[in-house]
Amino acid sequence: MDENRKIKLGISIGDLNGIGCEVALKTFQDSRMLDFCTPIFFASSKTIAAQTKALHMDMRYNGIQEASKAIDGKLNVVNVWKEIPNLQFGEATEEAGSYAIKSLKAAVEALKSGDIDVLVTAPINKNNIQSDDFKFPGHTDYLAEELEGESLMFMVTDGLKVGLLTDHLAVKDAPAAINPILIRTKVRTIEKSLTMDFGVRSPKIALLGINPHSGDNGTIGKEDEEVLKPVIKEMSDAGHFVFGPYAADSFFGSDAYKNFDAILAAYHDQGLIPFKTLSFGNGVNYTAGLNKVRTSPDHGTAYEIAGKGEADHSSFKEAVFSAIRIFRNRTEYAELTENVLQKQRTRR
Repeated sequence: MDENRKIKLGISIGDLNGIGCEVALKTFQDSRMLDFCTPIFFASSKTIAAQTKALHMDMRYNGIQEASKAIDGKLNVVNVWKEIPNLQFGEATEEAGSYAIKSLKAAVEALKSGDIDVLVTAPINKNNIQSDDFKFPGHTDYLAEELEGESLMFMVTDGLKVGLLTDHLAVKDAPAAINPILIRTKVRTIEKSLTMDFGVRSPKIALLGINPHSGDNGTIGKEDEEVLKPVIKEMSDAGHFVFGPYAADSFFGSDAYKNFDAILAAYHDQGLIPFKTLSFGNGVNYTAGLNKVRTSPDHGTAYEIAGKGEADHSSFKEAVFSAIRIFRNRTEYAELTENVLQKQRTRR
């Protein structure tokens, strides 16, 4: 890949009544960011104008009708709709949810067609996005259906990477959802992502136990003994560097996580509570395993500070840089793999 080519970075605006637009706009208020990528917001010029006015921001942008017309060196806005949505900062409205999905769908179509290279999604409200034509608990599940591959919710920073066996699932349903096929799939997805997206050779992965103290040899639940341990042994015997299950309550506090390239948690809060505690503001939510790159900040809509100009855009900015790095790593990996295959074909 040409190192000088600007990566076209699509941005879905999320919930207009939250802090999504604010953190995205603040990221590109620094004109130096335009040296790294060509940002393309999926909304409308009037919508962005309303946001910047409400937030007392002075921003210049280029209105376009399709992402393929984006201009390097400018902040571009694809006019997905013409009307101006009502702004009710801090309120979870049905209208805001519908525009969040319009933005997301338009951005994903551009991603699939190649009009943008990567996608960064601003936070949505998982309740007000629900409708007759959108019945997904969040971005990850929607992207898993729209894009090719095996999706994995992967929370990443330079020093900590946490994947989830189950993500947006009620805690009471998580143990029953964890089975050998799911474990093998998620481990292989993490391995592939670490190698292809992050340049890790022979990745080492730790699995956290499902029950307290990993079940205490079956005393506190049998899932760890009967489901996790056999699969870990099987994969380890097959040459995978997979270890565990480790008791989740002491794993992060003891710094044991530093011995591994990634951790696979059994359910949402088991992985995200320590991740956000250790890296909040710098963490990135990456949907690994798909044929396209999507990242997002590690926070939600933050209605309580929406419209006040107080939102910290550090995580969104890091999501932008992560998307760029992953795209370049993935491109380089594909080129190296093709070169190896070409040499093998030549030798034949």
